[in-house]
Amino acid sequence: MAVDIASFQLIETQEDLADFYEQNKTVEWIGFDSEFVGEKRYYTKLCLIQVTSINGNYLIDPIALDHIQPFLDLVQDPNIIKITHAGENDYRLLHIGYDIRPANIFDTQIAAGFVGYKYPVSFRKLVESELDIPLSKAYAVTDWESRPIERKQLKYALNDVIPLYDLWQQLTAKLEERGRLDWAKEEFAKLEEADYYEKDPHHEALNSNLMRSLRKRDKVFLLRLFAWRLEIAKKKDYSKEMVLPQKLISHITRTINSGKEALKQNRRIPKKLASEYGAVFEEMYKAPISQEEEGLLKRMPRIEQEDPKTEIVMEMVYLLIKYKCLEEEVSSNLVIQKNTLKKLRGRTEKLEEEISEKWKSKFLGDEIMNWLENLDLLKIRMTEHGATLKMNGKG
Repeated sequence: MAVDIASFQLIETQEDLADFYEQNKTVEWIGFDSEFVGEKRYYTKLCLIQVTSINGNYLIDPIALDHIQPFLDLVQDPNIIKITHAGENDYRLLHIGYDIRPANIFDTQIAAGFVGYKYPVSFRKLVESELDIPLSKAYAVTDWESRPIERKQLKYALNDVIPLYDLWQQLTAKLEERGRLDWAKEEFAKLEEADYYEKDPHHEALNSNLMRSLRKRDKVFLLRLFAWRLEIAKKKDYSKEMVLPQKLISHITRTINSGKEALKQNRRIPKKLASEYGAVFEEMYKAPISQEEEGLLKRMPRIEQEDPKTEIVMEMVYLLIKYKCLEEEVSSNLVIQKNTLKKLRGRTEKLEEEISEKWKSKFLGDEIMNWLENLDLLKIRMTEHGATLKMNGKG
């Protein structure tokens, strides 16, 4: 079986885009994907949008168009089902670039995680397994920004959307058969919330392993250095790595307390960088610590030395959850992440935040949920017949 890509419409004018909208504004569903370029820039550039519907296949060229509002209107229309695979990346790009949120989503990657596939599963593997269609990945890494686009590139791009309708039908049937369609819809709904795409600008600094080993003044400098790098990247539309390579951050942070001249003498720091920004970094280091920065430091994840027995208990709980997932053919990555257990330990109030979805508590069941609510009390009890998980002081 092969994907039929004999016909498609390439949309490069506003008139054609308006016609596309008129053709599809009342359809039940559309499948879509996008191609973009993010290398060597801060703002990812949208280069191509592939759309399939009952009315045909379309390739929208956002580089040639003044705006893509008609397409965005379809994405936001709650009456039209949007079928995607790993649509989170596309929706994040549209949210950041156009300040929109999708409505009425079906994501085949998420759906697959509820019917026996690992999450995340690649589109190629899912299509080949579910539909017996081989897909080429010859143009997986290509310059989508260059024009004109080669016909082979266009055909490759269409391969990413044409199978979506059949995947939607097949996966929906499997979800309904297992009584998990509502579970999947609960996960889809996350992608419709603005909060899902909001990123803490200080996340990189606060979760840096380097941060944990520094004195307070150096921690504050590291906060400022990450913020400075982000600001310059946005201003120049450069990648953060182009502004300041990650490998230099530790050398700068550990040297700056001796001043800009020390930066110039550090053989691991390029002399051009030290000469151009040495004074800026020194000023950043010496500036008084603000109340906001004091507050940010308090948000740093706490480092707790785990007791070896406690670590084994956490590992056993996680493995038992993974085993249940394997038995029930639900991807464990959709249920819980390993580091979630550390977040929950000693902080029962975090349980509702980390496992907020109703389907998760239903899937895990009362006993495992009880474990998660009482992680500090869990112990492994060894007997001549084996080992069991018990609440300390209970049973």
